Amino acid sequence: MTSNDIRYFLGTKLGLALTLLMAAIGAYLFWTHTGHIVSALPYLFLLLCPLMHLFGHRHGQPHKEEHRHESK
Repeated sequence: MTSNDIRYFLGTKLGLALTLLMAAIGAYLFWTHTGHIVSALPYLFLLLCPLMHLFGHRHGQPHKEEHRHESK
């Protein structure tokens, strides 16, 4: 599925209805469970640290040649 497929789907009536339904469910859950969300924030920040390290530094992807020789 490409980004063009997603854009096309979101432009349809079904896509718009599903988007609005998901937004309504998200707002309802946020309003009714705000206390749970606030109490989980410190743990979410701690979980975010290793995820940012893994995905933010592009581990597993080849680096450019000039970056390899800078450490020498």
